[in-house]
Amino acid sequence: MEAIERERVRPLRRREFEQLAEQGAFDNERVELVYGTLVTMPPPGPPHSGIIQKLNKLLVFGVGDRAELRCQLPWVAGDYSMPQPDFAIVPRGSYMREHPSEALLVIEVSDSSLAYDRGVKRQLYAEFGVPECWIVNVPERRIEVFTSPTDGAYRDSRSYGPGDCITLGAFSDLTIAVDDVLRE
Repeated sequence: MEAIERERVRPLRRREFEQLAEQGAFDNERVELVYGTLVTMPPPGPPHSGIIQKLNKLLVFGVGDRAELRCQLPWVAGDYSMPQPDFAIVPRGSYMREHPSEALLVIEVSDSSLAYDRGVKRQLYAEFGVPECWIVNVPERRIEVFTSPTDGAYRDSRSYGPGDCITLGAFSDLTIAVDDVLRE
């Protein structure tokens, strides 16, 4: 692949990706479209799954009917990307005809995918104006929070550890304790 010149590679468009998915092209694969490239997603291990379960409970009750909580579902980022963040809190809506293209918060639970989530995916979320991005850093048992997207990057970041609490930017009344997410 390295021998192919980048300018000769034709990226896959989101609509083409959706058509291929509808035709069953990816039925036995976990893939997402990022910058026109199909990216495989590793199978979730027990730590990842356990954190998803905990966050789901906390966010469902905390967000309530004020927004939609999407878990491991597609989110539209322009014509060439449709990532599947572990969580996306999106504006209220049906989304029966189109996937959402706006998010108030995205969360990635990162174990084996930490470098990818901190790099490519965080950049993608910033480029498309997601105001808040969390990376649950499983190996270091921390939650990294990125805010203030400007010019394709997050200006502000903060890392939270045991004993800390995080208040969601979109919901100032919703605070999540790091221990409630990462405690075994």
